[in-house]
Amino acid sequence: MEIKNIKENKKDFLDLLLLADEQESMVDKYLERGEMFALYDGDLKSVCVITEEDKDVCEIKNIATYPQYQGMGYGKQLIDGILEIYRGKCKAMLVGTGDSPLTVPFYERCGFKFSHRVKNFFTDNYDHPIIEDGVQLVDMVYLRKDL
Repeated sequence: MEIKNIKENKKDFLDLLLLADEQESMVDKYLERGEMFALYDGDLKSVCVITEEDKDVCEIKNIATYPQYQGMGYGKQLIDGILEIYRGKCKAMLVGTGDSPLTVPFYERCGFKFSHRVKNFFTDNYDHPIIEDGVQLVDMVYLRKDL
């Protein structure tokens, strides 16, 4: 298993990035300013984009695993690797996600704890309803892990 830093042609991974953030214009807001990493285990399994949001705070803006590899631990392995890479570069890692029983528990298992909520983020920033597990996402829930 290998985590590669992707420095060029980040849009080549758009199909995977859109699994986690389904509006391309939103991905465009952070893709080029962020660092992108890809996890390979034979072939590509997962990608993520990390941005520096403050002097000591970084954020996971996007993490996605191909559906056929979900539930096999690749997302967690990628997050663990990213946290190790960023230890010493920043003091805390944030992740924003929909208030969903699918994603919040995943980040909690990765050691993240509730930080804050941005009301109406999804309804104010996306041009269509974002539905996850049959529920429309409205607020962005931020979780934080100190490094």
